[in-house]
Amino acid sequence: MNLKKTLLCLTVASSFGMLSLPAGAQSGEVILNFGPPPDRYEIVPAPRSGQVWVSGHWRWNGDRHVWVSGYWQPDRPGYTYFPPRWVERDGRYVYMNPRWDRDGDGVPNRFDNRPNNPYRN
Repeated sequence: MNLKKTLLCLTVASSFGMLSLPAGAQSGEVILNFGPPPDRYEIVPAPRSGQVWVSGHWRWNGDRHVWVSGYWQPDRPGYTYFPPRWVERDGRYVYMNPRWDRDGDGVPNRFDNRPNNPYRN
């Protein structure tokens, strides 16, 4: 009987958002108390038509930083590419996933209320 009451309480509490994951866990964001190692030197190949070069970068695999070598990615005409990077915020390091943005304002399209609006500030 106690188990049923506990499950009922958990269900009710979660329906009101009281048992939510931290913001980083919900968005898939990686936040660390330390930064990645220095970038490795890579030779950037000559430009290719219809391709964007993504420079090598450090990713977090859940246990340690791992190096991802540079690679070519198909271009998306009309979009601006933002490469993967680590950003320091208040002494912590946040991994920013690579993404394409329609209007180049830096706001991910899924959060952008009016992408490509010429009257937007």
